[in-house]
Amino acid sequence: MRIFITGGTGFIGSRLTERLVAEKHDLILLLRDPAKASTFYNEKVTFIQGDLFDTEALRKGMRGCEWVFHMAAFTKPWANDESLPFKTNVTGTINVIEAAIENNVKKIIIASTGGTLGYSIDGNTVSESNNPDPEYHTQYEKTKAEAEKIALKYCASGINIVIVNPTRVYGPGKLSKSNSLTKIIKLYISGFWRIMPGDGNSKGNYVFINDVVNGLILAAVSGRKGERYILGGENLTFREMFDKIGIASGSKRKIFSLNAGFLRIVIKFSALLTRVFGIPPIITMEWLDKYLNDSIISSDKAVKELGYKITPFTEGVSETIRWLKSKQP
Repeated sequence: MRIFITGGTGFIGSRLTERLVAEKHDLILLLRDPAKASTFYNEKVTFIQGDLFDTEALRKGMRGCEWVFHMAAFTKPWANDESLPFKTNVTGTINVIEAAIENNVKKIIIASTGGTLGYSIDGNTVSESNNPDPEYHTQYEKTKAEAEKIALKYCASGINIVIVNPTRVYGPGKLSKSNSLTKIIKLYISGFWRIMPGDGNSKGNYVFINDVVNGLILAAVSGRKGERYILGGENLTFREMFDKIGIASGSKRKIFSLNAGFLRIVIKFSALLTRVFGIPPIITMEWLDKYLNDSIISSDKAVKELGYKITPFTEGVSETIRWLKSKQP
């Protein structure tokens, strides 16, 4: 099958590309930087230079394709150009859908985020349908939610679009901002990570990269038009997560809680440096609030409808640690 991918050199996109190449599909990857092409040199992979705003490259790249995986997104916590998150995540998605329509693509799979489902209230589990008016903290969540709404409007006119919502992804692969949890795991096992936000009791959902890749392909094969599917893993507090990392690594570290008030002071100081010197902040107030809120999420719909399977966190983090150690000199 001929498949077009945006964001094919990112953390999730690169692992998806590897999997589809292994399955003998013909891939066309949209690349801004041709130098990255060497990462995936393979006779089954073709590269087209351009970005989400290059509508001609999108149209050309999708010719003859049956599936489109839209993986590219602006995920950083801060942008010097405040319009960039909206342009990338919303306008870019529209451009991808329009190019796919022009090329009669059979199915478009859009990678969104679990953040568009909102947060857990009073410890309740969130699914695709039980939080109709979610609260968003970050521009990433807000722009991805807007992109989802627009995509679903296209579905209403007959376009076959499926949306997947990965949660907090970790595992072997490119150590980019999108793979920040694996970077933290690497620092933890090296003894350089000793902190967690707040009291460490806020919950999040953590998903192994292999599960997300499997879920993307399952969504392309079996996902229903106009549906969203959460691709998640285990719900864990920060304390539980670090305990499991410690057990898997064989070296439990002492982790210190950082008071939320202290963290807000640090972030305000960081924001001042950003305004004065243009230094990108490591995290913003909005992202801190995100991680201090519970995000207890269910993947039951994907399990029941797609045959999605969840790797236990202990198993996934053990494999991640083995991979990290294999990369050390």
